[in-house]
Amino acid sequence: MCDRFRSLLLSPSSQSRGRHVVRKDRHRVLPAILICSITLVLCISPSAILAQEESTSEETTSPTASALSSDGNDVDAAADKSPIDVKDVVPDAKIKSRIEGLFRALRQSGDYEIEVDQGIVTLRGEAPDKEQKQAAEELSQRVQGVVAVLNEMTVREGSAFNYQLALNHVWASLLGLWEDFLNRLPLLIVGLLVLILTAGVVRVATGIVWRSAKRARIRNSLNDLFVQLTTFFTWVIGIMIAAIIIFPGMTPAKLLTVLGLGSVALGFAFKDIFENFFAGILILWRFPFDRGDFIECEDIQGSVEDITIRMTTIRQVDGQLVVAPNAMLFKNSVNILTNRKLRRTTIICGVAYGEDVDESRAVIEAAVRDCTTVATEEPVEIFAQEFASSSINFEVTWWTGSTPLDVRRSRDEVVAKVKRRLDEAGIEIPFPYRTLTFKESLPLIRGAGSKRESSNRDE
Repeated sequence: MCDRFRSLLLSPSSQSRGRHVVRKDRHRVLPAILICSITLVLCISPSAILAQEESTSEETTSPTASALSSDGNDVDAAADKSPIDVKDVVPDAKIKSRIEGLFRALRQSGDYEIEVDQGIVTLRGEAPDKEQKQAAEELSQRVQGVVAVLNEMTVREGSAFNYQLALNHVWASLLGLWEDFLNRLPLLIVGLLVLILTAGVVRVATGIVWRSAKRARIRNSLNDLFVQLTTFFTWVIGIMIAAIIIFPGMTPAKLLTVLGLGSVALGFAFKDIFENFFAGILILWRFPFDRGDFIECEDIQGSVEDITIRMTTIRQVDGQLVVAPNAMLFKNSVNILTNRKLRRTTIICGVAYGEDVDESRAVIEAAVRDCTTVATEEPVEIFAQEFASSSINFEVTWWTGSTPLDVRRSRDEVVAKVKRRLDEAGIEIPFPYRTLTFKESLPLIRGAGSKRESSNRDE
């Protein structure tokens, strides 16, 4: 179309025709001019825009490239790994703070100095080895906003102990522990609140169990068993919940697995404790003695003050407190002195051979029945027991209170009453003596001293 327009302008015919021809083809020429102009614009614009972008990118990258070219191969390698983004620029202070926080969190050992300028990070200081130096550089390159990393750190040489580095390492460890504590502090507070709530639940639950057992008229030992088991299992559940809260990675399944794996080792290590534990449960469940009963086991005799799942406390008659393992009470014979309200007591009383046996028995029986500490609902039994060396002995038996104090009081009253009644009846309670009988008469020979005494008496 452009060639056609040019031919119309330069042809001789067009010149001869003059203005008339030009006006005639005017409606054809104007659209041709417009189309040519649009075509030229479309052809020229993309190449011009591309050339302008190339010049702009060269101007942008040329200062950075010239600045980094003088810093060595490390900068070129860093620039090749991470492209430079100039759209969202991160402040240098934020980049430095982020790198320092990562070093503390990962407990990166070494004496580091970090400088950040226009996104270029410079690491200075001393690293313990090459691996730590390389790790610090790679860690810094991963931080957002870092353009390049200049690693000017030196590697420690020799084996001399660096007190400053050790102190920094200890301080970093303590700081890490403190940060971990602060991070877990809310969980610790919640766990503590759970334990406090568990203590309240234990008090309420044990109160309900105690009142329910009282209304059901269950014996005290069985009631204590229910209360102690309720306390134990409530605390176990509360501690498990607190542990799961404090340690988020812990789950009930994992906790039960750990308890299952450790139960065998704990069973061997604490065999005696578990033995006393189960013996205490059986004692509270089946044994006939309760708190306040007087019992006798091995060399221990006294009143039962308390029975727990692991041990039993016994107050002896002399005031001493004995803590007896439940396994000992469960395995050995136990004499329950206060199983009944009354207890039989026996003493031996002797009269001289010259006294009447039936009369002596009647006097002793009457004396025993007159005692206030002797139970009237049970019989008094008096039997002639044996021919002793100097007397005829009677076995005197009666019933009194079952406690040791009741027995001693009754024994004291009975002995005093029998002695008084026998004296009033003129019945002799003989002293121990021996009668020597010789078949032949023996002459008596007095010594010189006896003669002098007789002569002095005569004078």
